[in-house]
Amino acid sequence: MNLGYACINMELSQPIKEGRQIIRERITTNRSMIKRTFKERGIAYASQLALQNCLDLEEILKWNESKGVKFFRMSSGIFPWASEYKFEDLPDWKEIKKSLVRTGFYATLKDHRLTFHPGPFNKLTSPKEHVIQNTIRDLEIHGKVLDEMGLSRTPYNKINIHVGAHYNNKPMAISNFCKNFERLSESVRSRLTVENDDKASLYSTKELYEEIYKRINIPVVHDLHHHTFCTGGLTNGEAIKLAAETWGMVKPVVHYSQSRAEEQNNTKIKANAHSDSYWTAVNTYGQDVDVMLECKHKEIGLFSMRDLLNEGG
Repeated sequence: MNLGYACINMELSQPIKEGRQIIRERITTNRSMIKRTFKERGIAYASQLALQNCLDLEEILKWNESKGVKFFRMSSGIFPWASEYKFEDLPDWKEIKKSLVRTGFYATLKDHRLTFHPGPFNKLTSPKEHVIQNTIRDLEIHGKVLDEMGLSRTPYNKINIHVGAHYNNKPMAISNFCKNFERLSESVRSRLTVENDDKASLYSTKELYEEIYKRINIPVVHDLHHHTFCTGGLTNGEAIKLAAETWGMVKPVVHYSQSRAEEQNNTKIKANAHSDSYWTAVNTYGQDVDVMLECKHKEIGLFSMRDLLNEGG
């Protein structure tokens, strides 16, 4: 079982200083800018940020390797305002491409699993064509990054999304999702996975299995924390087993966090909010899976989880 963390390395994201002097800049992959800045500074500045993000991704993977971390979710913001240009038009594209190739080669050589989790605005269920077009555009950007890195067109390097809204008509929404799935390129279709939701009105792992996987063969990512709020009538053990059956020869991924409200002993916090760290070891119910840890303390939470697992939970 590989443990992973998402997008930000908390240690590396802080600059190292000696007195007032910065001796190492922060290492991060989500440098971005507001829309006004993009309009003012344009594609050249976006290119500079993207190049530094890609170079820093290389450094994060090297750090992960040194700590025995083989699973990492890349930031969807690695290319700022990526929907507004073609990668090939970036002034620094040649250097960016070289960096992506190096990262992909390193990940393959060292057996690192790299994935994406695009944002909740991606909705293949929508009845509005402009929403579908924006979703397709964003998902294709993620697929292109993985392709440029030379990573597998399989769910091993997954692009994970939520089915999303139901628009008060779940059969229609599910039908839209399955229909619009066919509009995606092979680069995206071959990597796409769907994840269960944390609201009872949305989509449980059981629903995703019955209504999505059985129709278009998309693997299901089971989120153990979300399942608490949307069970579909199954226990966590039953649901994780069902989800694992959808992955074929690829090792399944599950997500794990705990309730921030419970962690902080504060009923004013939403129960489905993610905790900072962990106090209970993840239970994978005997399934051979990789676990993406979604606590807010990122790699620090991962090390806490290692300790819990070594201590027997």
